[in-house]
Amino acid sequence: MKRLSFSVLLVLLAGVLNLAAAQSKKSSGGGSGYQNGLGLRAGGYSSGATFKHFISGKNNVALEALLTTEYRAKGARLTVLLEKHLQVADLKGLQFYYGAGAHAGAYKGRYYYVERLYYYNKGKYRGDYYVYVNDDRSYVVFGADLILGLEYKMPDLPFVVGVDYKPYFEVFDGYTGLYNDAAVSLRFTF
Repeated sequence: MKRLSFSVLLVLLAGVLNLAAAQSKKSSGGGSGYQNGLGLRAGGYSSGATFKHFISGKNNVALEALLTTEYRAKGARLTVLLEKHLQVADLKGLQFYYGAGAHAGAYKGRYYYVERLYYYNKGKYRGDYYVYVNDDRSYVVFGADLILGLEYKMPDLPFVVGVDYKPYFEVFDGYTGLYNDAAVSLRFTF
């Protein structure tokens, strides 16, 4: 079942990317100043590669794909986001964007906590302690994502610098959670 879900997600992603490629002949990136951007994303939970493609020039809508991993995880996650870009006041090159999407991935070994323990120090409650288990099984994760961000297209250089906040909900081997992620991105535009 998990492999079937992942296969369906990959087929849907291929269809969306095919549609985006067909639309790229019709659009010019709108007010963003670029059509495609490829680069790196450095964040708390999601660090890796980022690719953004504007699929609608007039409406300034972009499709962003993130191929990321985490510090504790031995694996990768693919996130696909649909984003709406808005010009910020009269500042040329600066845009606010928001959007939503989904992700799926696979990890070797469990990196989420297994149990929650309370510990006391000198008779006072000091917080939670999380136990991490490293095993050899592979786990499939999937979830839903939101994103809010600002990006600046450098006027004379082919680069975009961005910051974003990306909360996401994830299901992992029966566990669910809501996580907060923030990142800085640098993309080469073409």
